[in-house]
Amino acid sequence: MLKPVTLSLGLASLFSFSLHAGANQPLPDEVRVAYGGSSQVLVLAKVDGSLEKALNTKVKWVQFATGADALGYFASDAIDIANIGSSPAVAGLVRKLPIEIFGISGVIATSERLIAKEPINSIKDIEGKRVAYPPNSTAQYALDAAIVANHIDRNKVTLIPLRPAEMVAAWKRGDIDAGYVWAPFAQELEVSGGHPVFATKQLQQDGYLIYNNYVVRTAFAKAHPELLSQFLQAHQQKVDEFKRDPVKAAAIVAQDVGAPVATATNTLSGLEYPTLQQQVTAQWLGNGSNTDSSGIGQAVHKTAGFLESIGEVRKRDIPATFENGINVSYLTQAIAAQGK
Repeated sequence: MLKPVTLSLGLASLFSFSLHAGANQPLPDEVRVAYGGSSQVLVLAKVDGSLEKALNTKVKWVQFATGADALGYFASDAIDIANIGSSPAVAGLVRKLPIEIFGISGVIATSERLIAKEPINSIKDIEGKRVAYPPNSTAQYALDAAIVANHIDRNKVTLIPLRPAEMVAAWKRGDIDAGYVWAPFAQELEVSGGHPVFATKQLQQDGYLIYNNYVVRTAFAKAHPELLSQFLQAHQQKVDEFKRDPVKAAAIVAQDVGAPVATATNTLSGLEYPTLQQQVTAQWLGNGSNTDSSGIGQAVHKTAGFLESIGEVRKRDIPATFENGINVSYLTQAIAAQGK
């Protein structure tokens, strides 16, 4: 297992990479793809080898525990592509990591949720309680947004940062009353006396868009743009495969990640999947002409503000525009290739 590298705000100075690499370089010996190890449609492309076939080269699959770990791998040039949450992706952009968002892997709906013990039966009931969350994650952002949107007194909530596995252990010891997390940890809390109280999808009505995205090293993207187009096509094929037969897809994913089929089904169906064509509309990433005003562009700015409010990034480091950090050209190439 790779060891994550600790990030700092002076991170950019640690990198040495060329922005002048030519496109369509010879294929790399391998493409290093990082994923969280949980249920996701990308696992379908791992199991049947279709991603390697699409990229025409070896794929090295790298697991990480949290998005912060994935940023550490990017920092040490240990991975090329990662499927990570919007919060760590934005944190990486603000810290000037040489990375780009190039596609949406799934919009978080019910796959991440607040699980609680009695007598917590609504989000407002967390006042006076101990609530855990994975730091620098979409779950942390969702919990914070839920507190703001529902006018909860933050000073009356004991917020405890814990990695997912640590959260489950703390829950079983009786150290916490609730936890905001994803599968399979959410299900572990549920079978240990918990019940779902709030899901990330509910925040959409309050203007919050929280999602997982595909992120790539800029140097890799410049050298191999065709591989990113092929990667996105493979993603869409697996989304379509899941939608055609969700039961079969969930069984395949469950076996690979070592989760119960019910857990994989719950997680895969708890995401919403905009198509490649939808992703280049103004509702999502836009067509590249005015990225900051697109749905994801606005979400990125809002996420950056959240990260600054919790001390994760400095206000002075937040750029006026994120246009250099969101690249839809590979989506455009993938859509064109689909039409051939």
